[in-house]
Amino acid sequence: MSGNVALEVNSPADVPADQQPKKEFVGRSPGQLAWLRLKRDRTASVSAVTLVVLGIIALLSPVITAVRGITPTEQFNDKLNDFSAIPLGYAGGMNGTHWLGLEPQLGRDILAQLVYGMRTSLLIAFASAIVASAIGVVIGIVAGYARGWLDTGINWFIDLTLAFPFLIFALAIIPILEDRFYGDRDAIPASFRVILIISTFALFSWTYTARLVRGQVITLREREFVEAARAAGASTWHILFRQLLPNIWAPILVTLSLNVPAFITTEAALAFLNIGVIEPTPDLGRMIFNSIKYVATDPFYTLWPGLTIFILVLAFNLLGDSLRDALDPKSTR
Repeated sequence: MSGNVALEVNSPADVPADQQPKKEFVGRSPGQLAWLRLKRDRTASVSAVTLVVLGIIALLSPVITAVRGITPTEQFNDKLNDFSAIPLGYAGGMNGTHWLGLEPQLGRDILAQLVYGMRTSLLIAFASAIVASAIGVVIGIVAGYARGWLDTGINWFIDLTLAFPFLIFALAIIPILEDRFYGDRDAIPASFRVILIISTFALFSWTYTARLVRGQVITLREREFVEAARAAGASTWHILFRQLLPNIWAPILVTLSLNVPAFITTEAALAFLNIGVIEPTPDLGRMIFNSIKYVATDPFYTLWPGLTIFILVLAFNLLGDSLRDALDPKSTR
């Protein structure tokens, strides 16, 4: 049996409205909406890629120096000028072996110092931001949920902490604690100075997060979901950290991202007061401090750590601003 079979294909316009397939609307959570806004933001993408690349370089600093065969403390005095101890050659001694040149006076490889110094600065900044945010969140959420004398006492303590000048306190407390634990003849471990810096940052930086969290909790503590939790017999701990905290994570995350660049620059500033990271631990701030007296004769020694700090701070600030816009529910971006 042969013949042509004609197939009729009905267009969507020919199908009755009640028989057409219904379109499904997919709901998105606030986190998904924020992620979509971030992916569309070119500034956030470039900043995130920059930070990821620099972070990987900092984490792989031992691998980088092992492959190159040059440690950050190794000195190449034979490649320095005998009279002024300035690196021989052009651009601060840059060549195929020392890609960014050598450090004047000591003759250490700048690239090795730079990658290790970036790791030190990021470690201090991230650790300080996390500790300060954790303290601020706990104190702020308790103050916002509490009433009466507890809220008043916490606010008074926050005002008292803000009244202390940070640099003067750091200049006084760090040498005192070092003398307390180590005598004049004892060598102070570099890790001890790093712990002191992180503790000092956290001690003075939790106040901003606490006030932000307190304000957010005050606006949420009378909402229906909190009343429902109370009516169901939920404990105060459950209400604070299982009901309220998940609803205020966005401003906490933005504050955390903006605290990191602030700590990077503050840690570098401590080097100029001689209370920063001590030798032989590489540090970006101390590299800039040591390079000041060689700006006229070897400007490249100042250029590389200064440019690294500038890129890190700029990328973190741009990413923090983009994150704030993405997490804003009223944002049209």
